[in-house]
Amino acid sequence: MKPFTQHDGLVAPMDRANVDTDLMVPKQFLKSIRRSGFGPNLFDELRYLDEGEPDSDNSLRPLNPGFPLNCARYQGASILVARENFGCGSSREHAAWAMEDFGFRAVIAPSFADIFRSNALKNGILPIALSSSQVEQLFTEMYAEEGYRLIIDLEACALVLPSGDQWPFEVDPFRRECLLKGLDDIGITLERAEAIRSFERGHRKRFPWLFKDIAL
Repeated sequence: MKPFTQHDGLVAPMDRANVDTDLMVPKQFLKSIRRSGFGPNLFDELRYLDEGEPDSDNSLRPLNPGFPLNCARYQGASILVARENFGCGSSREHAAWAMEDFGFRAVIAPSFADIFRSNALKNGILPIALSSSQVEQLFTEMYAEEGYRLIIDLEACALVLPSGDQWPFEVDPFRRECLLKGLDDIGITLERAEAIRSFERGHRKRFPWLFKDIAL
């Protein structure tokens, strides 16, 4: 997982509330347990004019010209601004995988579904909860200015606007530390690998009969 310290990114809109995980990654794509390759199918039903199928060539599919992520001004966006209750619905982690594979590093909304927030943080995506009035201001400025960018300073827990104004935000301290170091759950475990091996060696000495047929 890539470390997240300070990010300067182009902003794109998802101007709707209650965006659920089925809209983010429709059910037919859940057959795969790979964590990569879901980016082309993020918001599949909104991005394309036909029905997507797993492993299809998305480059040949007709695009919906009215969907923001298909517009030239939002190409390369890495920050998404949305309305309340983003990521509601099922607990599928594929939604976070698709966001990360598409290139998003952060999502800003008034509120998030708890499971999506957890999945996002574990996959290197920072969910930032701001007030509805602040989010409304971001939408207004984004629509008015092509190429609208924001700076996210995770070390300072602050969002920096083009005007220079800084808005503080909150994030779980443990998950903040994981993002700063670029550690997913596997990385967190590997950081403690020697302590785990030491425990196993001591456990083996105390209870040797439990390990009679196990090679360590």
